[in-house]
Parts: sequence; C-alpha cells; structure tokens
Amino acid sequence: MTARYAAFVVLLGILVALPRVVPPYFMHLSIQILLWGFIYTAWSIMGRFGFVSLGHGAFMGVGAYVPALLWNYQAVTPWIGIPLGVALSVLLALVIGYPCFRFKVVGHYFALVTLALSQVVMLSIVAARDVTGGSLGFTPKAVGHSWYALQFPEKSYFYMIALVLWLGGLAVWRAIDGGIGREALDAISEDEEAAAAIGIDVMREKLRVTLISAALTALGGAIYGQYFMYLNPETVSGIGVSLQIVFAAIVGGMYAALGPTVGSLLTISLNEGLRVAFGVNFIGAANTIYGILLILCIIFMPRGIVGMLQAISLRRPRPGPAAAE
Repeated sequence: MTARYAAFVVLLGILVALPRVVPPYFMHLSIQILLWGFIYTAWSIMGRFGFVSLGHGAFMGVGAYVPALLWNYQAVTPWIGIPLGVALSVLLALVIGYPCFRFKVVGHYFALVTLALSQVVMLSIVAARDVTGGSLGFTPKAVGHSWYALQFPEKSYFYMIALVLWLGGLAVWRAIDGGIGREALDAISEDEEAAAAIGIDVMREKLRVTLISAALTALGGAIYGQYFMYLNPETVSGIGVSLQIVFAAIVGGMYAALGPTVGSLLTISLNEGLRVAFGVNFIGAANTIYGILLILCIIFMPRGIVGMLQAISLRRPRPGPAAAE
C-alpha cells in the first residue's frame, strides 16, 4: 500500500509540473483527458453497481448550458451559474430516478428511460434555438482573462482546474468504494429483494449514488463549456455523448478508480488520431469504432483494461522464500 501511495504522489507531482514542459497542443489534450476522465468517473459511480444509465449526456448538457445562458443573458457569474446548473441536474435526476426506483424499473428498462431523458434534453436545447442557438451552437460572451467570468486564455489555468476536479472525482469514488454504504450497494446490485429483506433502504441508496453521479457529471459539463467557450447539443448532450461516456468507463474499467481515466485517454487518443488521419473524410468513424471496441471489451475484458491488468498482476507468480534468498 505504501508503494502505491508513493507512486500516486510521484504521478501527482508529474501532473502538477506538466504545464511547464508540455506544448500548448498537448496541454489542450491533457485538459480534455482530465475533464472527460472526471465525467467518466462520475458515471462509473453508478455503473459499477449495476445501475446502467444511458442518460448522463442530459446531466452534462444541463450543467454546460445553464451557466452559459445565465452569463450571456443575465450577466450572472459562472460561480453562481455552475451551482445552479448542478442543482438543476440533481433535480432532473431526482424526477427521473425516484419513480424508476419506486416502481422497480431496473435493468434494460431503466437504461431505456435514461436514454430517452438524454434525447429529450438534447431536443429541448435544439427546439429553444432562439435562446440556445439550437443545432448551430452557443458561444458564451468572452471577456478575456477573468476570474469573475471563469475565462482564461492561458491553458495552464484550466489545466489546474481540471486537475483539481479530476482528483476530487477520484476522492468521491474512493469515499463511496470504501464507505459503509459500499456493502449495501453491492447487495442491491446482486438482489434488490434480498437486500430489502435484510433491512437495506434500497430507494435511499440508489438515489444517493444517482444524485451524486448526476451532480458530478453536470459539474464536469460546466467546466467543459467554460473551457471550450462553445456549446453544441451534439457534443455536450444527447445519445452520442451518453454512449461515449458508457463506452469509455466500461472499456477503461469502471471497477477501478483510474479505469475511467484510462478510458478517457483511449477516447481522446482515438478522436485525435482519426481527426489527424482522415480529417472530415470519415465522419462518424469514432462512434463506429467505439461500438466495435465495446463489444470486444464486454466479451474478452468484462472488467476493462485496468481490471485485466490487475488480474494479470495477481496471477503473476511471486518469488518464494528460496528464490528471495
């Protein structure tokens, strides 16, 4: 355990020093990896316990659009707009989650309900084009370097914000993984009826992780929008974003703290590689490859890349007393 923490400290030191040595392009990619890693980690808080949501694009979209709209039309600082967007996402998760959990909508039925939610939010953004810009997108008003507006032309500022956000996501993941409610959630994922029979409040536990996951996803979406300074319903909400989140978390390994971040590294590398190799000549290639890789991962690596590496390390023979001498 000491070696693991030492390795984490070294990694953290490298990440903190990265802005001083990395060119702007790779800094841009690093920010995206951290932001998406945070969002994927937020989804895995639910997914690892069997609560498969295909609607996290809705929470991300609400989190991204609310502070941007408040800033453009009411001059409300993102320091207020972001918490409001997170609160609205939590309310949306409650409105959807409570009846689903109350009436025991589980499995693929729950996944379909959340999938519909993601599409409803995206279509609502498109329909309100006079306010949101619709499918043409929405650009927050730029004011240059400003803490009040949470706008920084220098990438190093957003890199540190993304790094703190990512570390916070890992801390929440660890708290849930090591908390007293972990056993209850595992029991619920195995058999809800049996869990309720031994006194576990199934509704409360499922709502708890759902609301936490939605809040973190909305927060990630808000910072994503502040960084890119351009919002489009196709890139921050809708089915495509939701499926990307599910793909990355599963392929990276949603049962390990760093699994979703590995998934983020994979998706960003894939997107950039395809963009450099094909430009606009192969639009949609990423989603096609996502689907193929997801099928292969579910068949051959059900616990993701990190889970597979952990299994290999556990199977590796350790030196016995004779060999140690």
